[in-house]
Amino acid sequence: MADVRTGSVDVSGGSLYFEVAGEGPAITLIHPGLWDSRTWDPQVPVLVEAAFRVIRYDVRGYGRSSRLTGEPYSHVRDLETLLDALDVPRTIMVGCSMGGAIAIDFTLEHPDRVAALVVAASGLGGFEALEEEEDWWAAWNAPVEEAVAAGDLERAEDLRLVVWAPLGTDDDAGSRIRQIAFDNIHELTMDESGEEELDPPAALRLGEIDVPTLVMIAEHDPPYMRRTGDLIARGVLDAQRVEIDGADHVVNLRRPLEFDGALLAFLDGLV
Repeated sequence: MADVRTGSVDVSGGSLYFEVAGEGPAITLIHPGLWDSRTWDPQVPVLVEAAFRVIRYDVRGYGRSSRLTGEPYSHVRDLETLLDALDVPRTIMVGCSMGGAIAIDFTLEHPDRVAALVVAASGLGGFEALEEEEDWWAAWNAPVEEAVAAGDLERAEDLRLVVWAPLGTDDDAGSRIRQIAFDNIHELTMDESGEEELDPPAALRLGEIDVPTLVMIAEHDPPYMRRTGDLIARGVLDAQRVEIDGADHVVNLRRPLEFDGALLAFLDGLV
């Protein structure tokens, strides 16, 4: 694989760890919450081989980036600062879960800097859960909160992985999903109160997105996450929707061949 450049860039109140590899059009990979940028390990060599300049980074609070301090911060501003530091005027945005929500927000705030948008098992700012979804979330999250309150973070993380990795963590992909989650176990007690959100939120602004968009939906994601994906696919004009069979939440780690195939087919269609 091509040489990998690593480094960090200063952002307001902290720093972001990043890696860059390859040459060509820029493509920026944004990881899901619970995890960090290592979730993109399978994709980097594939995208470098496909002649892209691949950028990935640890979102503030995760991996090798600064921890949250309770002070105000913006994921969109952080990403803008990173791209400026790397002299990237325009990029393809690819995000999973939390990373998808960040990619969508960035696209809304900086449409001239996004060549295309790809989201998988995506979050969405301003998404409103149905009553039954809220009830499900409360019932599922209660034992997680109890374990956190008791100081048993390992039990809490294992309980969360029942939902986010329902296909299990005994195989190679599942083991990697579990390892990276446990490396970021501090996320369970992270103070995210300082996060600045879009107003109005992305859920009310999807019609503003005017770039080629691919929405990947994981077969084994929780129903409300699949509904989020459907909402994005319907809300963004001419968005393509692809279901990744046999995948749970961390789609690109669980089913890398299927994820890569859908991503590369979409990118080929942009030429």
